[in-house]
Amino acid sequence: MEQLSAFWDQVVAVWQMSLLGVRVDRLITAAGIFLFFVLLRKLLAHFVVGALKRIVKRTKTSIDDVVLDAIEQPLTYVPIAFGVFLAAQALHLQGSAASATEKLVETLIAVTIFWALYRLVDPFARLLKPLEKIFTRTLVDWIRKALKVFFVFVGAVAVLTIWGIPVMPVLASLSLLSVAVALGAQDFFKNLIGGILVIAERRFKPGDWVLVDGVVEGTVEKIDFRSTSVRRFDKALVNVPNATFSESAVTNYSEMTHRRIYWKLGVEYSTSVNQLRAIRDGIENYVLGSDEFAHPPEVSTFVRIDAFNDSSIDIMLYCFTRTTNWGEWLEIKERLAYKIKEIVEGAGSGFAFPSRTIYVQGADAPEIFSPPAND
Repeated sequence: MEQLSAFWDQVVAVWQMSLLGVRVDRLITAAGIFLFFVLLRKLLAHFVVGALKRIVKRTKTSIDDVVLDAIEQPLTYVPIAFGVFLAAQALHLQGSAASATEKLVETLIAVTIFWALYRLVDPFARLLKPLEKIFTRTLVDWIRKALKVFFVFVGAVAVLTIWGIPVMPVLASLSLLSVAVALGAQDFFKNLIGGILVIAERRFKPGDWVLVDGVVEGTVEKIDFRSTSVRRFDKALVNVPNATFSESAVTNYSEMTHRRIYWKLGVEYSTSVNQLRAIRDGIENYVLGSDEFAHPPEVSTFVRIDAFNDSSIDIMLYCFTRTTNWGEWLEIKERLAYKIKEIVEGAGSGFAFPSRTIYVQGADAPEIFSPPAND
């Protein structure tokens, strides 16, 4: 029995021996506690979060479903932070080691909280959707991105504060760095301000058809902080700096109320006055009698004998269609062209084409010189 007791004493001595300043029994106990809460995290994700999802699905609103989906991952890391806390308590650490583990637990808690807030920004942005009627979808999207940056920044400051790192000197050094960066990044801030002006003035929005002379024409896909993505009609994507839009004239075709048709129709010089009147009146009656065209005083409509050109008498047609859709506009133009040709031919006239008439004035023909024959 004495030998067994001596052996047990050696086992206890090894069990309680110090390893890197920590008793082995406490180290194993702490590892077991941490491993238990790691496994508990899986159970929490499977059962607890699953039960919460079943509960929120029974509610009438969908916002709680979106919120739970957003915080699901941060929520499953709460047992990890609690497990680290209990493991640190089991180690009975003293001095700087105890302070470091306490700061580690506080860091895990802060990261979990700000991670959850970061992920809650997207559900919060859904609540801002009604504001798109007052502001714009792009501005609401910028608010969403700004909130995410804010929570990342505040979370970083919180972690630095936990570890006793002075925040103000870091911010001061960053401000000096920002000044140096700003000197070399003037174009970035210029484009950023340009993007803010574009959104504030509502020059265009995603989905609009825009034209910047000499730069790009196409459909706006996305307005970012620095540039705007425009999809050309050949499907190529062009990223245009926002400063270009703030400094250049931008034509927003999507804001058209009507679409214009402006033609010069040249008829032959042999057309009589009565024929000209018949052609002009026929075109005008067709335009004013069709619901496809907008009528005065809503828009200006003109059908007038306009000019005597080199090879034709020109008739100006100036009118607007009610539709702004390009395909429908082309169909209306096509029908108008058929009708004009019928009117011109029905009036007994025709369309002129470039020609030149040469007048030769008659004169006495010169005598033909015949050289003398050789002898």
